[in-house]
Amino acid sequence: MLIETKRTDLFIDYYEQWIKVYKEGAVRDVTLAKYQMTHQWVVKLIPKIKLCEMTRIVYQSLINDYAKTHERQTTMDFHHQLKGAILDAVDEGYIDHDPTRKVIIKGKTPKNKKIKYLNQFELHTLLKGLQLGEEINWDWFILIVSKTGMRFSEALALTPKDFDFAHQTLSINKTWNYKGDGGFIPTKNKSSVRKIQIDWKTVMQFAQLTKEMDENEPIFIEKEEDGNGYKPVYNSTVNSILEKYCKKLGINAISIHGLRHTHASILLFAGVSIGSVARRLGHASMTTTQKTYLHVIQELENQDVDLVMRSLANLI
Repeated sequence: MLIETKRTDLFIDYYEQWIKVYKEGAVRDVTLAKYQMTHQWVVKLIPKIKLCEMTRIVYQSLINDYAKTHERQTTMDFHHQLKGAILDAVDEGYIDHDPTRKVIIKGKTPKNKKIKYLNQFELHTLLKGLQLGEEINWDWFILIVSKTGMRFSEALALTPKDFDFAHQTLSINKTWNYKGDGGFIPTKNKSSVRKIQIDWKTVMQFAQLTKEMDENEPIFIEKEEDGNGYKPVYNSTVNSILEKYCKKLGINAISIHGLRHTHASILLFAGVSIGSVARRLGHASMTTTQKTYLHVIQELENQDVDLVMRSLANLI
């Protein structure tokens, strides 16, 4: 039951109700959890502030306090999760003026995060070392992620129907809710719905592996013994298998997500355009790709400079 809002209500109560009304059932569970986490932080930082007291100074102080323990990008996300509710409160007359106007986003200096990925030789070594039998196992999962750059949840959701063997394509149109109770759920965003071209060898392998399978059932998820529901699957399980292979083969240990980075990096080094890589990965924009693989792009630019200099030197 909705409670009538007043200007003198606590902001934390208004924000909690706003999440229930506007976000529950409208966003993915993982996104809803972020809003709920934001609410917990607001409860911690401004438990006594009323709606009518939410001024620019109060809001900026809230952002500053949050930024003391979070990086700038995380603080920016925190701000965006609050702003929608605050603007609605302004529209309803509970807050006199927009307190988020001209807010300054601060944050801790981010740690140097080095993306772990394999070079082409290391990836070749890994794939040669996999135990690829006649039945589906996690080794086949590692192979398909390496060949496509899919996200973990996207690969879990693959069904035989997603393969178009005649045109050598793989459709990504759903993910698997491995963090919840299982089952198919929508992709991360609209850009994540895509078709990925796959090589003929992978086509032949998966055509053979999936020929007896139900075309609508997930390839990599096992059903419960009683046939009702599916067995849970964990990211850590597959990461552990991959890590053991890496150590055994004497290559850098990476995670399943690291295989996604490996796939993208190898394509970029091979000269594939950023736009094509972005579409293949399902990134919402090329900016995401550029930010994520800045180290690779910078390396390629250095190679381009050398190539330009050699070309100019040969003109005379």
